[in-house]
Amino acid sequence: MLIGSYIKVLYFVCRISNVSYQRKFIFRNYKNELFLQWIKTYYFGCMMVALKTLSLKIIRKGKSEGNNVSISQAVIAGWTGRDLGKVKEHIKELQKLGIKPPTMMPLFYRVGVSRLTIADKIEVTGTDSSGEAEFVILQIKDELFVGVGSDHTDRKVESFGITASKQLCDKPLSRNIWSFDEVVGHWDNLILRSWIIRNNDRQLYQEGSLDNISRPEQLLERFVNSGGVLLGGTVMFGGTVPAIGGIQPAERFEFELEDPILNRRLEHAYDISTLPIVE
Repeated sequence: MLIGSYIKVLYFVCRISNVSYQRKFIFRNYKNELFLQWIKTYYFGCMMVALKTLSLKIIRKGKSEGNNVSISQAVIAGWTGRDLGKVKEHIKELQKLGIKPPTMMPLFYRVGVSRLTIADKIEVTGTDSSGEAEFVILQIKDELFVGVGSDHTDRKVESFGITASKQLCDKPLSRNIWSFDEVVGHWDNLILRSWIIRNNDRQLYQEGSLDNISRPEQLLERFVNSGGVLLGGTVMFGGTVPAIGGIQPAERFEFELEDPILNRRLEHAYDISTLPIVE
């Protein structure tokens, strides 16, 4: 009993100091993280461990390096726009679908890491889901990386439960990722784009620069301040740009993050296979 109580106190001391450490050094892994996790394992009988491994390619200074990246948690940051007017525009898009506006901004939805995929095909139930291009932040050990992903979401379920809707669909990611250090100086110049393909017709669906979305530094700090723990192996979807012509389902979704300064792109595409709803 005495040892258990002592370790409980140690856990909460480390937890508090860990949050403080994150606030000061938001891009660093904390040295007491392993000790903190050991205490959690001893006292609570559980430990935050990698639940999924993704085979990614790190593109650094023009060279690519394959890595099996262990993912420990997946977060979807919602309502992340810098421009309040554009945020309201996105809210109006969703309200047309019956989706309630947020109680605060941003919000950080948790998603099972099993939903993350680099596959070129996903399966969904029914015809009410759609893709949404977003920049993605990955913390691998003590370094930040940037990818691009699709927050594919069931819009019908989203109308009565956003958190539940996020969990229902896979979240495709680009296999290639960049070092954040290589783009931090011109972050606002990066451009998100997506296309939808329906009946063999390809149309531009989203296009906008990241200067309309909160920067990664801001999102990570707000995540920590809201009680989140920035573990190694964290993947965070950082935000999107409005859909051209409103939210629409498609048979195929293609998306990219363009770096016009270094003349390069992160790209991915996937087919959407629709499963029948049986009642």
